[in-house]
Amino acid sequence: MTSHTPPPGRPTHGPAPQPRALKGPMVAWLRGGRAGRGAGRWGKMAAAGRWRAGLALLAVALGLCGTGAEQTEEHLKREHSLSKPYQGVGSASSGLWDLLGNAMVMTQFIRLTPDVQSKQGAVWNRVPCYLRDWEMQVHFKIHGQGKKNLNGDGFAIWYTKDRMQPGPVFGSKDNFLGLGVFVDTYPNEEKQQERVFPYISAMVNNGSLTYDHDRDGRPTELGGCTAMVRNLNHDTFLVIRYVKRRLTVLIDIDGKHEWRDCIDVPGVRLPRGYYFGTSSVTGDLSDNHDIISLKLYQLTVERTPEEEKRDREVFLPVVDNLKLPGMEAPLEPMSGLALFLIVFFSLVAIVFAIVIGIIIYNKWQEQSRKHFY
Repeated sequence: MTSHTPPPGRPTHGPAPQPRALKGPMVAWLRGGRAGRGAGRWGKMAAAGRWRAGLALLAVALGLCGTGAEQTEEHLKREHSLSKPYQGVGSASSGLWDLLGNAMVMTQFIRLTPDVQSKQGAVWNRVPCYLRDWEMQVHFKIHGQGKKNLNGDGFAIWYTKDRMQPGPVFGSKDNFLGLGVFVDTYPNEEKQQERVFPYISAMVNNGSLTYDHDRDGRPTELGGCTAMVRNLNHDTFLVIRYVKRRLTVLIDIDGKHEWRDCIDVPGVRLPRGYYFGTSSVTGDLSDNHDIISLKLYQLTVERTPEEEKRDREVFLPVVDNLKLPGMEAPLEPMSGLALFLIVFFSLVAIVFAIVIGIIIYNKWQEQSRKHFY
């Protein structure tokens, strides 16, 4: 597992930088205008000209600063993001996020489940996401009174077709359509020695797969990593990135403001128009599962013509070259030209058959008349 600082262009944990104050030549120009007031009529006219020009330049400069700020902010998609003060969350008439189950809005976080047995909760975005390339940054905290391996069960981040449907998979429905990233804090599989919990894993489902709780989802797992995220005194983050059909999960859980690789899977095909959400569940064991923020960024990515053709929209979630029951890659849809040719030649064949039938029928009638006379 490697660690690295975010590359240029990657959103950081802090807010976008604010436009700098105007300095240098602009201030000198304006001061020169003020100094010209006592220089007589021509000096006053020159001063007035400087002021008008200075104000014009000031307006342009402020406009440029504002444009830069908008360009920085436009990558953060607020309609798919959740942050303090959580205004309108759970409101029936307004807001972009719905609460489900035992989820509660607090001052500093949204608590999916409290440190109490047999609870489940979720928060779901109301707006479907049609972005092609995106990055979801999750700021979370898991904490409770239970000792190691006496806590549970974890939480999930979802990008799925269906929303607001409770179920057994970290508080959401099984046999889902889409992507699930699971932060699993309790090992269910007995005699499990290959991995250390808490453990982060990912799963893509086309609706035909069932999450195997007894084996901690191993049969359908795309990849994963150990992540010691419980009862920490510093902030914990994970990032889910989807670019050019590549799914990447990175974590920042050591308080060093560095991303560490966790999951990297090529050939992941996710349809657009699905919903983001997060859910959690507790059973006999429990924890506080808190979401501090969910921030979705639109990523601008250049593509070659070949990549454009390869990355055209899909209608079912699938992972290329993944040999799981029911997860084979679907056949590529026919192009418009191929479909036209098939229809055209089918019509020609039908017309040809009709003509042949008419000819045969006419000959049969002629033979019948000759035989009659």
